[in-house]
Amino acid sequence: MADKGKGKAKDKPKDKAPPAPKPEAPPTAPPPPPPPPPPPPDKPAEDKKEEEKKKPKKIKSPQPKDEVGTRKKCRRYRWELKSSNKEFWVMGHGEVKYLTVGCLVAALILFSGLSAHPVLTLIITMELSILIFFIIIYTFAINRYMPFILWPISDLLNDLIAFCFLTGAVIFAVRSRPTLHMHYFVAVICTGVAGLFALIDICLQRRHFKAKRIKKSVLVPPPPKKTKEDEKEPEAGKPKEPEPEKAPEPDKKKENK
Repeated sequence: MADKGKGKAKDKPKDKAPPAPKPEAPPTAPPPPPPPPPPPPDKPAEDKKEEEKKKPKKIKSPQPKDEVGTRKKCRRYRWELKSSNKEFWVMGHGEVKYLTVGCLVAALILFSGLSAHPVLTLIITMELSILIFFIIIYTFAINRYMPFILWPISDLLNDLIAFCFLTGAVIFAVRSRPTLHMHYFVAVICTGVAGLFALIDICLQRRHFKAKRIKKSVLVPPPPKKTKEDEKEPEAGKPKEPEPEKAPEPDKKKENK
C-alpha cells in the first residue's frame, strides 16, 4: 500500500513556481578620466651645473686702476679699502702712527705704575685715543665715504696739537720732580719720542699735499656757448652790402636779325 501511495504521488505533476524576474541592470556609469601623467623626474645636480655653464656670464666693464670709475657697493668698497691702505702705508703715515701708539702705551704703563701727576696720564690717554681713531678711519677707508671733511688737514692739525701737548707734558714731568726715577725717566723719554713722531708725520703730510696740487687750468671757466640769438645780433648790426648790378641782357630781336 505504501508503494502504491508512493507511485500515485510520483504520477502527480509537481507544481513549479514561476521564475523570478531578472533584476534590471543599473545604468552604466561614464568611464573614469585617465590618470594625470607622472611628474618629470628631477634633474640631477650635474645637469644644473651644465646649464649654468652654458648661460652667458655677465662681462664686467673694464675699470681704471687709479680711479673709482663706475664701481658700486662691494666692488667700490674693496677698491677704496685697498687704495686707502696703500696710501696710508706707502706714504709712511702707518708706520709713524703705530710707532707713536707704541711709545704712548709704554709711557702710560710706566706712569700708571708710579705716583705721577694725573695731568700726564690725562694728556697721554687723550692723544692715544685720537691717534687710534685716525688709524681706524684710514684702515677701514671710512674717510673715502665722508668727503665733506678735509681729512689731510684735520690729521695735520691733530699732529701739530699732539706735538705741542706732548712737548708740554715732557717739560711739566721734568719740572714737577727734582729727582727722576729710572721708570719715570723712561716714560718721559717715550713721551718725547711720541711727540717727535708727531712732528715727522707733519712733514709727511706736506708731501701728501704736494701730490694733490690743484692744476691752474681747473680754475679757468670754460668759454660760454654761443646761442642762435647771439649769432643773429652781429649780423643785424652790419650794414647790408649793395647787390652787384646785373648786366643788361641783349635784345633777342637784334640777335634774330
